[in-house]
Amino acid sequence: MKLVERFLHYVSFDTQSDELTNMTPSTPGQMIFARELEAELRKIGLTEITLDDNGYLMATLPANTDKQLPVIGFIAHLDTSPDMSGRHVSPRIVKNYDGKDIALCAEDDIYLRPSEFPELLNYIGQDLIVTNGKTLLGADDKAGVAEIITAMEYLLAHPEIKHGKIRVAFNPDEEIGKGAHKFDVNHFGADWAYTLDGGEIGELEYENFNAAVARVTFKGRNVHPGYAKHKMINSLRIANQYAIMLPRWETPEHTEGYEGFYHLISSEGTVEKTVLTYIIRDHDRDRFERRKKELEHLARKINKEFPGCASIDIKDQYYNMREMVEPVMHIVDLASDAMKEVGIVPKVKPVRGGTDGAQLSFKGLPCPNIFAGGLNFHGRYEFVPVQSMEKAMEVVVQIARLAAAK
Repeated sequence: MKLVERFLHYVSFDTQSDELTNMTPSTPGQMIFARELEAELRKIGLTEITLDDNGYLMATLPANTDKQLPVIGFIAHLDTSPDMSGRHVSPRIVKNYDGKDIALCAEDDIYLRPSEFPELLNYIGQDLIVTNGKTLLGADDKAGVAEIITAMEYLLAHPEIKHGKIRVAFNPDEEIGKGAHKFDVNHFGADWAYTLDGGEIGELEYENFNAAVARVTFKGRNVHPGYAKHKMINSLRIANQYAIMLPRWETPEHTEGYEGFYHLISSEGTVEKTVLTYIIRDHDRDRFERRKKELEHLARKINKEFPGCASIDIKDQYYNMREMVEPVMHIVDLASDAMKEVGIVPKVKPVRGGTDGAQLSFKGLPCPNIFAGGLNFHGRYEFVPVQSMEKAMEVVVQIARLAAAK
């Protein structure tokens, strides 16, 4: 099966994850997709194929050389984002993109426009796979799945390319932050691995945010508003007071690069009770810890004015994998060299988000992230250039080859 054909087949599976089910995988569609992939891996000739009850699919491409070589892994995730529907995805290919607006659904006036998404202009002359404007596409991360499997198929068909043992894995629930939770690193048995879950062509990432979620609860007291003087405590108003005490410019819409932020993601409340939910992000561990302390400090400040009103619960989600990858930087250099081999200029930059690779790195499997090629993830404007997918597949092949050659 060709790379594009494989990808277009994969996006037909509805694999949105759901953080509310408390199951693994969180949705049945992910297991249906995993079983499809399991059968495909057997068909193309991989070995040591396992699919556990939690939806973690693993397989081996055996070494074709007697040299003692490290075991390298490649990983992608099965699920798509719950942010937008992934059911009945209807992709189409825009051949030889001309730089103009792309009508995703002209009837509903949904267009992919360079004026709004200027990165489109980087792909003039290429073939773009787009949505019909009603769903996400699913290149995050079915492009990664397709690239890995196509690379394994290519290596099987070209035994002249010498390589060591290669392990591949496809896991559920990355989009809800649980992709690595039940990943059996010992069973996987790789010395290091790469996730293919990045964006545009050339991305190579071994740094990500430190991350936490904070829920701040404000208790109020409701009294008839006509007789509320000195009696009512309006939790909605106090929550708003808390929110505006945080630095205005340290939010996602005002930050980039290594700049961290506080992000208010939900506000639910009445006069009696209001809950604000924040995510906290920073690449620097010390600044990350200071951000958490600032939220706690502001809660104490509220309680000085309104005793017992505010309470806060903060839970860490994941940490910056840089500290786990830096001692083995040769694995980043290997990926960089592989990109150069196929004519790509590596773009080494920090992930402004999380990755399964971060959690896996702290579980003992150093795991940088490589581009899968897609852009505008998690929404109707998602697209992926065919040529970027082809290059990602070639990078996987070259990593396998260079690891053996070196």
